[in-house]
Amino acid sequence: MVAGARRGEHLYKGKRVAMTADKLKSSQAPLKAQYRERPKTALLTLRAGGRVGENVTCKIETGKARVEAGLHPATGGDGQSACSADMLLEALVGCAGVTLSAVATALGISLRDATIRAEGDLDFRGTLGVSKDVPVGFKQIRLNFDLDTDATEEQVATLLRLTERYCVVYQTLSHPADVSVLHRVISR
Repeated sequence: MVAGARRGEHLYKGKRVAMTADKLKSSQAPLKAQYRERPKTALLTLRAGGRVGENVTCKIETGKARVEAGLHPATGGDGQSACSADMLLEALVGCAGVTLSAVATALGISLRDATIRAEGDLDFRGTLGVSKDVPVGFKQIRLNFDLDTDATEEQVATLLRLTERYCVVYQTLSHPADVSVLHRVISR
């Protein structure tokens, strides 16, 4: 949320603007029309970059703020840097929260409040190579929503179904993308 804006509001040219279903639909309508008419314009490459830093860290350039990722304390880190596994869960929470809010707005479902939490089970024996039988990565991730709303059970079910359907991070974790690893040596 933008500083100075209340829940459900956005600042536009310094003025508070409440996001309504009509405003959301009107802001998305030209994009949807463009993507239908020229599908290739909907294909974007999102990028993240980083540079290896001191003390087993990687400084990530997000374009918004600088984040320094490091080892989790369970793998020998000092806890001063962000853990990439935590950031994965944070990305899921962020994406699910934004999607939930957009879907609720589009459906006209009033949310007085919503809290989103993600938790994942990770066995660090795999990460540290202690046991080859233990996989590296999350074994299970749970996404939890606490909703303060007067919506019916059917409306809440639709809200959650559509949130899952349109949440980029959730869908990517549920249906993993093909990941390729490329490299180049820039000096010898």
